[in-house]
Amino acid sequence: MEDSQSKHAISSRLQAVKQKSGKSYNQIAEETGLTNVYVAQLLKRQAQLKPETAPKLRAALPELPEELLHEMMKPPLRSYDPNLIQEPTVYRLNEAVMHFGESIKEIINEEFGDGIMSAIDFYCSVDKVKGVDGKDRVVVTFDGKYLPYSEQKSEHMVSRLRLQ
Repeated sequence: MEDSQSKHAISSRLQAVKQKSGKSYNQIAEETGLTNVYVAQLLKRQAQLKPETAPKLRAALPELPEELLHEMMKPPLRSYDPNLIQEPTVYRLNEAVMHFGESIKEIINEEFGDGIMSAIDFYCSVDKVKGVDGKDRVVVTFDGKYLPYSEQKSEHMVSRLRLQ
């Protein structure tokens, strides 16, 4: 597993490839069939590049060295810098989730029952739209699989079944 220093070095190299390409995350996403946020996750080493997607990414970023492509296919060290919360956009996103989170949770429970939204089986995108006033607006979409909480019956525990 990579450590945080090597992750940062790899991510910096990946960002340099993107910058040299002159392409936006949206352009790379369109060429690969991925979401723009997932492309950013790949280039930040927060997501794993799947073998079937590698040729599409290589086509979108022809300057991407083979060694980095192979590095991107390894499971990443999914982590973040705790100081990132001080970055204004990240702070505001956190603030929005904290402010609206309880209401979102209530609506999820009302619509689906007792459960949560997966952050593993999850899609995320960022889009730019015009508001009714004609000003630019940011739309962040979280699209996660619903995961119901399970009633914990001892008879369903695999370890109990093995012990008998």
